[in-house]
Amino acid sequence: MTIARIAQEAGVSVPTVSKVLNGRSGVSDLTRARIEELIDRYGYRKPQAKGNNILELVFHELAGMQAVDVIRGVEQAARRHRFGVVISESGLREASTVDDMLERRPRAVLAVARLSESERDQLKTRGIPFVVLDPADDPPDDVPFVGATDWRGGQTAVRHLIELGHRRIAVISASGDSPGRARLAGFYTAMQAAGIAPDLKLVLEAALTREAGHAAAVDLLARADRPTAVFASNDLQALGVYRAAREAGLRIPDDLSVVGFDDLPVGAWVEPPLTTMRRPLAEMAAAAAEMALALARGEELGQRGVEMATTLTVRDSTAPPRTAD
Repeated sequence: MTIARIAQEAGVSVPTVSKVLNGRSGVSDLTRARIEELIDRYGYRKPQAKGNNILELVFHELAGMQAVDVIRGVEQAARRHRFGVVISESGLREASTVDDMLERRPRAVLAVARLSESERDQLKTRGIPFVVLDPADDPPDDVPFVGATDWRGGQTAVRHLIELGHRRIAVISASGDSPGRARLAGFYTAMQAAGIAPDLKLVLEAALTREAGHAAAVDLLARADRPTAVFASNDLQALGVYRAAREAGLRIPDDLSVVGFDDLPVGAWVEPPLTTMRRPLAEMAAAAAEMALALARGEELGQRGVEMATTLTVRDSTAPPRTAD
């Protein structure tokens, strides 16, 4: 069976079959499915060229302070195995990004937050293994991933506030992605376990930015029955809460306790230093890189999904409420 024969039966050109075999874009879903069916039927397999000792690290958006931790963890793991790391950004250029990636012939791909079904299909067709780090959505069962215990982290953060005596606890949530939903679920679990009925008016949605956290906190702190504590979905939101508290003439933690999530370095620098949930992002990235490199060597993974523990870092932004609710 030859590529020409497959092209003839599929009613397409030889270059079109070649695109499918090489996982390239530029072929309609219907045509791709027809060609792949013929490839499977006849058992045709293109001989795989030996890949370079490259691990491709793909960010959907290469921005933010956390990217440094990810790169550091990946490079440490890759260096141990004498692999180089190529960093790319997919953003809105998914098709061209995958084409560029295939030109580089990486031995494995590590995607941060997301890897679309189309990207996964093209990598599978080319025989390039992949792992997703800190997935933004629940990955399919066959997609290896490394994440964090976000649900447990949300529960631990809110339990800390409850143990200090807080009852009116607000949440600035970001439930548009899987980690955000898990952290919010942890909040509800902690409140339920303590026998506290959460005030749903104190649960606000906001983007994971300082500006969005500030806007949400301005709303919360302007209320007559304002909360005594705020749990933010990440440290940037928490910094926005700091700004809103200053503008409202409130002192942290005397008038308002604040807990963040991620444990960015800036959390230790602000005044007062921020209590937050630490996610071991560099360690997560290193573990994900080890998984990707094991797949590149043709090894089987012991488990497809790994969640690394989050831990509470208590600093000076939390204290008992000034008065009981």
